[in-house]
Amino acid sequence: MESGRLSSTQQALIRESWQKVSSNLLQHGIVLFTRLFDLDPDLLPLFQYNCKKFSSPQECLSSPEFLDHIRKVMLVIDAAVTHLENLSSLEEYLSNLGKKHQTVGVKVDSFSAVGESLLFMLEKCLGTAFSPDVREAWTRLYGSVVKAMSSGWDARKEGE
Repeated sequence: MESGRLSSTQQALIRESWQKVSSNLLQHGIVLFTRLFDLDPDLLPLFQYNCKKFSSPQECLSSPEFLDHIRKVMLVIDAAVTHLENLSSLEEYLSNLGKKHQTVGVKVDSFSAVGESLLFMLEKCLGTAFSPDVREAWTRLYGSVVKAMSSGWDARKEGE
């Protein structure tokens, strides 16, 4: 992951915007996942805890186990923001995280909907402060994270 892809201005925009989100990671994470299930309802069956299948996104979003998953996702984003100057330090961790996601049936293509959901959450949280420059900075950061996670997919072919 090349930190050179993010200018110092973009890094500052990400940090500043994340500061507002990080005041309530769980609440904003629920917004992210609510949007994700709206965009791709087929992801819901991937979330099962103790062999329980959720009948609705609302049921999933209120489950203590899923709320814990949301916290973990938001902490991964937080780690990326914390390591903006040295994103490559997270490559192995993110690659392993990608492998875990592949194991439970997540497809690389699903990361597109996750990215849209992340931008949606940021826009809802930041309001008018979610400028085109902030959107571009987050899009680049998310792209770097997805690239590292995708490298963990065993079946990933060259050129994808």
